[in-house]
Amino acid sequence: MNNNKLAGKNVLITAGAQGIGEAITKHFIDNGANVAIHYFSSADTANQLTEYAKSKGLKAIAISGDLTKESDAISLVEATINAFNGLDILINNAGSLVARRMLNEMEADFWHKVMDINMTSMMFVTKAAAPHLAKNDNSSIVNLASLAGRKGGHPGSLVYATSKGAILTYTRALSTELGGQGIRVNAVAPGLILGTSFHNTHTTKESAAETISGIPIERAGNADDVARAVLFLASEYDGFITGATLDINGGVYNM
Repeated sequence: MNNNKLAGKNVLITAGAQGIGEAITKHFIDNGANVAIHYFSSADTANQLTEYAKSKGLKAIAISGDLTKESDAISLVEATINAFNGLDILINNAGSLVARRMLNEMEADFWHKVMDINMTSMMFVTKAAAPHLAKNDNSSIVNLASLAGRKGGHPGSLVYATSKGAILTYTRALSTELGGQGIRVNAVAPGLILGTSFHNTHTTKESAAETISGIPIERAGNADDVARAVLFLASEYDGFITGATLDINGGVYNM
C-alpha cells in the first residue's frame, strides 16, 4: 500500500509494538509517517520499530506507559508533541480480554480492570490528544473495536465484548463532538485475526478452526488486513467518512 497522503504526518499509536498495533505501526512507517509508539511491555519491539523508522529518515519515539492512569496518558501525548511538534493522527489500539470470566464468576475489580484497559484508557488518551489534533485543518482518530462488540463474543468475554461495544458508540459520539474541529473519528471491528498474542493466549486451535469454518471467505484474518483498513480511515483527511465502523471479519457479520 502506497499512501502519499501519510508522508510527513505525525501519528501516535497506542500498544503499537505488538500484534495488530505492530502491523499498523509498520504500515505507517512504510508510508512515510513519523510514529510515536506507545508500549506497555513490548520494549524490544518498540525500539526495533523506532530504529526501522529512523533508517527510512523518519522521526520515531517509543514511550512506555500504563494508559489506565490519566497521568501516563497525558505524558504520552506530551512526549509525542515534544518530539514532533504536532499530531495529525491518533490510533487507539490498546486493549485486552485479560481473561475469560463468566457472569457468575464476575468480580467488580475484574470488571473495572477490563473496562479501564479497553475504554477508560482510550478516553484519557483521546482527551489529551484532541486539542493538538484540533490545531490542524484535518485530523483523524481510529479506534480499535472488535467483532465481539457487534456479536457479543464467545462465552467468557462478557466485559471485553461490552467494552468493545462501548467503543462503537464512543466513536459515533466523538465524531459528532469533534467534527467541528476538523477531526474525523472512525473505528475498525476486526474478527478472527490469527498470528497475534491475543489469540495465541485466548483462542484454542479447535475454536479457531471452528470459527474459520463459518467464515465465508474461508480464512482467518491477519494483522496486515486490519492495518490496511486503519491506514485508509486515518489517511482520508479531507474525506467524508466519520463516525463509521469498518467490519474486518471475512463476511461473518454484516449489517
